[in-house]
Amino acid sequence: MAYLAAGRESAEVTDWAARTGWVLALLSLVVVVSLLMASGWRRRAGRQADLPEPPRQSPSGAAGEPRLTMAGRYHGSTIAGQWLDRIVAHGLGTRSRAELTLTDEGLEVVRPGARDFFVPTAALRGARLDRGIAGKVLTQGGLLVVTWELGGRAIDSGFRSDRVADHPAWVEALSHLSRGPADVAAAQHDQEGASS
Repeated sequence: MAYLAAGRESAEVTDWAARTGWVLALLSLVVVVSLLMASGWRRRAGRQADLPEPPRQSPSGAAGEPRLTMAGRYHGSTIAGQWLDRIVAHGLGTRSRAELTLTDEGLEVVRPGARDFFVPTAALRGARLDRGIAGKVLTQGGLLVVTWELGGRAIDSGFRSDRVADHPAWVEALSHLSRGPADVAAAQHDQEGASS
């Protein structure tokens, strides 16, 4: 009997004070980092306060006949040419699902759970395929980037379709729509001159 008692080892006692201290330290670190991130987000929004609010829908109220539609994700907007300078004003920094509709009047972006916006045709500046925007990096051509103007600033907005094969058609349609009639006529004249 004494032999059995001597062979048993007692389980190690947990040091609850040390464990509680570590958990509280970790929670404090998470809270501090979260507050710093929120503060940075607010400062960035303050710096972008002069950016006007984009319209929510077409000024006429009627979107017109759709040229193209797309379901996918909105990954955010940045100052054009600066793919890491995220715009957070007016909800443009909020990632979300998105449904895009391109008409002769412009580009309608419907975002369930986030603020919708509308880009009039006159504000469109072009489109391209890219690989990244403000914290989202994909394979080359995996992102549709639409360049448009808001309050005198050029903005890049990144979208990814559920069917990535649709991106080139969007680039072509947006690039064509963003050119005015004079630009289209000049491009046609250049093509005719080159072929003769």
